[in-house]
Amino acid sequence: MTTSQTNGLSKVPAITLGFWIIKILATTFGETAGDMVSMSLNLGYLVGTAIFATLLAILVLWQIRASKFHPALYWATIIASTTAGTTMADYATRSLGIGYPGGSLLLLGLVLISLFTWYRALGSISVASVHEPRAEIYYWLTITFSQTLGTALGDWVADGSLGYLGAAIIFSVALALVALAYYRTKISRAYLFWMAFILTRPLGAVVGDFLDKPLAQGGLELSRTGASLVLGVAIIALVWILPQRAGASDHAH
Repeated sequence: MTTSQTNGLSKVPAITLGFWIIKILATTFGETAGDMVSMSLNLGYLVGTAIFATLLAILVLWQIRASKFHPALYWATIIASTTAGTTMADYATRSLGIGYPGGSLLLLGLVLISLFTWYRALGSISVASVHEPRAEIYYWLTITFSQTLGTALGDWVADGSLGYLGAAIIFSVALALVALAYYRTKISRAYLFWMAFILTRPLGAVVGDFLDKPLAQGGLELSRTGASLVLGVAIIALVWILPQRAGASDHAH
């Protein structure tokens, strides 16, 4: 690939059906793996957050320093953001005592502030702009806030009468409506992308909780370690099997 061709690509993947499948699996893995570290290993939410946030910071720096899109590095960073999001949301909603509504509203505010600041600074929140360091920093900051929001939002909805499966149906329907809007309306593709990106996180969170929470709480009570291992293998296999290509950057338009 020539230099000019490389410069016409972003450092994040093209948005395909495969992207969304891996993203949902990654968010489910983030829930089970985050719970495994903070709960099963009894390290607590704060220590779990410190571990995953450190890993996330290292991977984001590596991602920014990379000259082009690397599938394994990108998805490792996504997984780090979703596991960090799980422990950060649990710390905010449980340890800080602000509850699921308070945590969800706080984190929604942070996502919107991040997107607004990104737009004001660079004039776009499209993933097509993610080919230079400033855009990448905003991208990963927004992703981390959205992953954290998704955990709190998923827990909030599932904690009511709907339970984990009911909440999964709610978020699946919401995602279907966003997909319908993509094909049937002229709503900004960037706005729809971030709506879908945010909604995949609570879907993954409630599915992850359904897998590992006790039977008395409506879960299947599977081993968090086992569920995380199966999900991790599935993600690696899909990243390897499904076509992984960089998305076109706004330099290409």
